[in-house]
Amino acid sequence: MNRVALILAAGISSLVVAPAVQAADLIVDEPAEVGVVDVSGNWAGAYVGVFAGYGWGTYDDNGPAGPDNGLGGGLVGLTAGYNFAVTDGIVAGVVADVAWSDISYGYDFPGVEFDFRADWVGSLRGKLGFDGGLFLPYLTAGLAVAGTSAFYDDGFFLVDESQTHVGWTVGAGLEVAVADNLSIDMLYRYSDYGDVTYGGVTAPPYDASFTTHQITAGLNWRF
Repeated sequence: MNRVALILAAGISSLVVAPAVQAADLIVDEPAEVGVVDVSGNWAGAYVGVFAGYGWGTYDDNGPAGPDNGLGGGLVGLTAGYNFAVTDGIVAGVVADVAWSDISYGYDFPGVEFDFRADWVGSLRGKLGFDGGLFLPYLTAGLAVAGTSAFYDDGFFLVDESQTHVGWTVGAGLEVAVADNLSIDMLYRYSDYGDVTYGGVTAPPYDASFTTHQITAGLNWRF
């Protein structure tokens, strides 16, 4: 009788222990879950910056210069903006900038002088970028504004006035973090500053417009 009880006990033990061992094997053999690595560059927040660059493009009028005149010059300016973290990896923002400009076109012939100059240029833009950790590639678009001066003198007609052009701009850029709160910002923009009427008092009125390509590089401080 004792022998039968021992046999039954051994059988029951094998039925209980074997599945437990198999279960333990399954738990041990299961690979560890790979953790999620946070590569966010923490681009959200306010920032200010300085930049410099070069602009070139086309000046057109139906007056003293005519169509398709090449213009160009340097620019130096200030920028301020704010970025928002929309979702993981997506950054949106708003940015404003203003720059002193030497972008101009002109000619000086015997008895005739003409000069057109964008004395300053500015913009108010939206931004949408990808948070790549140390890198923030982005697209931008918005309002473009320029303060200009025009001078024309042929001994008979005279134009000497300042105007404000309002248009639009679109571009793409890349920010690269070089410290916790410092980044290098490289930007290309195309801007169309629209038509404005010049003259009309001491010279016949004429419409003038200009477009530019701008390449700039600057430093942004986040806080």
